[in-house]
Amino acid sequence: MSEQSNDTSSTSRDASTEDASTAAAGGAPQRVLITGANRSLGRETARRLTRAGHEVWVGARDAERGAAAAEELGGRFVQIDVTDDASVAAAAATVAAAGGLDVLVNNAGILGPKKPLAETTADDLREVYETNVLGVVRVTRAFMPVLQESAAPVIVNVSSGMGSLGRTTDPERIESKIVGLAYQSSKSALNMITSQYAKAYPGMRINAVDPGYTATDFNAHSGPQTVEEGAEIIVRAAQFGPDAPTGAYLDRNGTVPW
Repeated sequence: MSEQSNDTSSTSRDASTEDASTAAAGGAPQRVLITGANRSLGRETARRLTRAGHEVWVGARDAERGAAAAEELGGRFVQIDVTDDASVAAAAATVAAAGGLDVLVNNAGILGPKKPLAETTADDLREVYETNVLGVVRVTRAFMPVLQESAAPVIVNVSSGMGSLGRTTDPERIESKIVGLAYQSSKSALNMITSQYAKAYPGMRINAVDPGYTATDFNAHSGPQTVEEGAEIIVRAAQFGPDAPTGAYLDRNGTVPW
């Protein structure tokens, strides 16, 4: 349930119009890496950014699926398993050797075992944290040197409304109706990680985004939003310029409460 939000609005701007406007706002084409980009929100983000004229690396753990997605989207493929130090280091070396990176989208994430809270173990949390939290730190650390060479570096961490204390304690929000330890707390941890990176690197635009409750494989396609709507804030934040917010938690309607 990676894309939880109570926003059930189904109206959004036409994708082609938005791509054109964001491309114009973003200036020169950027070099972008998206982890977990072979399906769902990652794939749609890659499609939109490629369409907007950016050079997109489709990062995926599965080489066959990732390469196929990159070919279909017109991007470049790099194999990356965010839970593996050697895989991440190799991906960073590949991207650096190819010319560098301007934008990192930490999109890869897992839901984890679907268990009642009382049956959830420390190992269940460890499995989810390895991808959703430690994976982000691993990837960000590996790519930080090449990002620092960019004139306008950007990091987008794909979070969820399920990581918002404000939303999960608001009885009017759908996030408050779902109880779980692993996924929700991993996204709260990701939000704090985003905040700390933003303070440590004030010259970068580093933000967490909530795609909203989107119909994806995570939730058996039960979300009221389309993948196109869910990817909107990821695409927008990936194209932030130097004057854009940093250290923020955003969805397509504005600021999300921490």
